[in-house]
Amino acid sequence: MIDKLYKAFIEKDRYLAYLEGFKMTLLLSFLSVLLGAAIGLMIATIKYAAVRNKLLAVPNFICNAYIAVIRGTPVYLQMFIIYFIIFNTRDTSPLLAGVVCFGINSSAYVAEIIRAGIEAVDAGQSEAGRSLGLSWIQTMIYVIFPQAIKNILPALGNEFIVLIKETAIAGNIAVLDVTKAATNIGVATYDYLPPLLIAATIYFIVVMVLTKLLGSFERRLGKSDRR
Repeated sequence: MIDKLYKAFIEKDRYLAYLEGFKMTLLLSFLSVLLGAAIGLMIATIKYAAVRNKLLAVPNFICNAYIAVIRGTPVYLQMFIIYFIIFNTRDTSPLLAGVVCFGINSSAYVAEIIRAGIEAVDAGQSEAGRSLGLSWIQTMIYVIFPQAIKNILPALGNEFIVLIKETAIAGNIAVLDVTKAATNIGVATYDYLPPLLIAATIYFIVVMVLTKLLGSFERRLGKSDRR
């Protein structure tokens, strides 16, 4: 088994392929979570405002339908629809299609995370902001969002960790991530098990490191809350 692992990782500098795949995985995950956070913030704001403004009933319905469809269908299927139907051109970048796919998928979950974070802020904070002469938008930006961010950062961190694992299917649209690098090496060596074990180990180490960092961050937030 050691010889097989050597052949799958060291021989012919194949570890460089894993390294490039790892970089692509992180880039894809980071850009996707940024897109998901941007779309999710917009959706969460509309849903929060719609509770108090009946004029937003239609946008709120659209947001609810969007969340239901995205959360109710497999990300694997969404990826193929986006890549082969929406981006149906030869010049389409697999990375761009992947970012759009995983960003849209993540946005449905991020929207609910942000909405819950906003609603967790005491209603008196909003009233206090309005009493100081701030508009609704100013109150949201300067009063509500800063407090909500503190509540949702741990959950967003978890979403990023989940997203890293979900991007393992991006190789199906030719994104050269860790999993795709492993399968390519499996083709070259006629042995898929060792490279897939190496890829699984990389994912495991990354997830464990991020989990530890997230746990440390949550403890720091907890200490600041008790002061």
